[in-house]
Parts: sequence; structure tokens; C-alpha cells
Amino acid sequence: MRYLPKKFPRTIIAAIATLIGAGAVPAVADAESHPAESGHAGYVYVNDNTAGQNTIAAFARRADGTLSPVAGSPFAAGGAGTGSGLASQGAVQVSSDGRYVIAVDAGSNQLAVLRVRPDGALRLVDVVSSGGVQPVSVAENDGLVYAANAGAGGSSYAGFALNRGGHLTALPGSDVSLPDNAQPGDVLFNSTGTNLVGTLVGSSLIDSFRVGDDGRLTAAPGSPFTAQGPGPFGSEFRPTDPSQLFVSNAHGGAGNGTVSAFRVAEDGALSSIGTSPFADQQTAPCWVEITHDGQFLFTVNTASGSISRYSIADAGTLTLIGSTQVSSQSGVGAVDARLSDDGQTLYVNESRVAAIGEFAVDGGQLTELGSVPLPAGATPAGVAVK
Repeated sequence: MRYLPKKFPRTIIAAIATLIGAGAVPAVADAESHPAESGHAGYVYVNDNTAGQNTIAAFARRADGTLSPVAGSPFAAGGAGTGSGLASQGAVQVSSDGRYVIAVDAGSNQLAVLRVRPDGALRLVDVVSSGGVQPVSVAENDGLVYAANAGAGGSSYAGFALNRGGHLTALPGSDVSLPDNAQPGDVLFNSTGTNLVGTLVGSSLIDSFRVGDDGRLTAAPGSPFTAQGPGPFGSEFRPTDPSQLFVSNAHGGAGNGTVSAFRVAEDGALSSIGTSPFADQQTAPCWVEITHDGQFLFTVNTASGSISRYSIADAGTLTLIGSTQVSSQSGVGAVDARLSDDGQTLYVNESRVAAIGEFAVDGGQLTELGSVPLPAGATPAGVAVK
């Protein structure tokens, strides 16, 4: 991992280095992970969001997509969880280079960084203030990190620099304050790191920013933008086109969920694609995941206990293919979802039963494989893969 993204001016790098150097003890880097050598295809991580001491559950992923716990899991995340659902997407992430897991400790207003060992186990490296109250989502791009804080009196976006040793340092001048009723649900970068978006579930708005060379944010002309449906929640940029953004609208009522498609200008301005928003025909579409080839979109309908499946046209319009029921949810409860690196398995956070569901992916079709339980006391928030 670069100390900071290459685009950061040397003056900023020097300032951050001074701040870090005073108190940080450099971490000894573990050997790089080689999953194939250990018989595993990769790893899956879940923020357990446990009350009191928060933990991260770690699972080894086999070639067929099924999971088994990593020895020693769950791993201490340094701070505290809330013990209740976070109503957010992206509460745990794997860094761009795969060396670190970054997670929110929402109950103690902190962010945690854990080193990924060669066997998928985690070692706590750093715990820092999130720069606000109740962090619920975190995004990372090439060493630049932004957290979304959702708590009254400290709702904000806050920027950080992640160094090679896995230490986070607040980026001066990066904070963006939010109204107490904003309730941010997701913060994310596009694949080039040039734009950052945040969904505001409480106020039905979408923040959009241009990311400067110094890592600070400039609001797009017209931002915040009015969402195309109540409760904009989960979001994702199209992996094959960083100028296309998709946002779920969760609060339209029974059977009235929708997914919006936006084109994102270089300055961050949002414009609607086609006849957006596109009907979901389910209730409370909250979490969004797009296949790595950019051809299909999945959205998890929490109140319906199902996953809707769309095809994505080149221009970004959506066509609903159908929905797949999550069998263990009894109609409610599935939340976060994330695709494996090879794109062949979708992992779904089945919060109602504290488990991770496994779904085989074939284009826009899903087949349920089974599930694995999460640790006792988990109130899971977020799924990340390596």
C-alpha cells in the first residue's frame, strides 16, 4: 500500500508523516496472503457489531463458494459495537491492496484497522476516533479513507490517510458536517477514486463530491441531490464504468421499492439515466451489489427477504429479471451482500438468523447453496471479501 495515493501533493504527505511519526510504532508486515497455497480461494469478513467488545468474523472461502470459520475467529476489533443493526452499507471493507480490513466500531465512535495474515486471520493494528458520532460506513481507495458518521451531534463525513503500517491519521480539513436528521447509509468511491458519494437515508438526499488531489472533497454543483425515491440507502458505482451510479430507494412502502441509475459528471453532478428509477416490485431494497463485469445488479430486499436481479444495459438502464427468496429469512431480515473475487458466489448477511448465506451466481441467476452461522452475540453489519 502506498503511504498515500500518488496524486497527493508531497506537502500533504510530509504533514501527515509528521503527525504519524510522533506516536505510531511501525507495524511488522506479515507475508502476503496466497490463498491457493492453503487450499482456500479467498476470505470473507463480517463486522459482528457486537455490544461491548466488537469483533470481526473471518471465513475461508473454498473454490465452490462455501465457507468455513478461520481458526481463531472472531477477532477483536478494538472498540465496541452497538449490539443492534446499523442500517448501513459498507461497515467493513478490505483495503485496495488486500492487506487490511477496515471496520467501524459504531458503539465507541471509532474505526479499526486489522492486518490480514496469510491464513486469513486478523491482527489488530490501529483504532482511532471516527471523527464523529456512530460511524456506520467506511470507504477506502488507494490509502484514502472516508467514514460516514450517523449520530446526532456528530453526523459527518471524515477523511483519513492509511499508511503502509496500517495506521490511520485524520486528514486535516476533510470533515463535512451533516444535519442530525441526515442518517447517512453508505459512503463510497468510484473505481478511479475521483468521486465520492454518500446516501442520506433520513433526509432522502444524495451527497456527491469531487475528490481533490489532496484527498479533500468539493461538493458537486447542485449537491445534495434529491433522491428519486424515499430512503436512498445502498449504492454502488458500476465496476466497468465509474460514471454510472446505482442507488436503492428503500422506503417506498410494500411492493414499491425502486433502484435509481445516475450518470456522474467529472465534477460529481448527478443526472438521471433513462426512465430511472426502475421498479423492484419488492419491499425495502436496501443493499446493492453489481457483478464484476458490470452486466447484472443485485439488490437485497430486507422486508421481503429476497434478492432482486437486474440486467444492466450499456447506457445504464435496468431491466428486472426477477427475485430470489432467501429461504432462512421467513420473509424479512437479509441485509448486506458482497460478491467473491471470482464473481461466482454472492455472500448475504442474513441478520435475522445471524448467518452468512451463500449463493452461486450464473450471470443474473442465483442459486442458494447454504449458510454458515456467525458468532454468538453478533448483530452483523457489512460483508467484505478478499
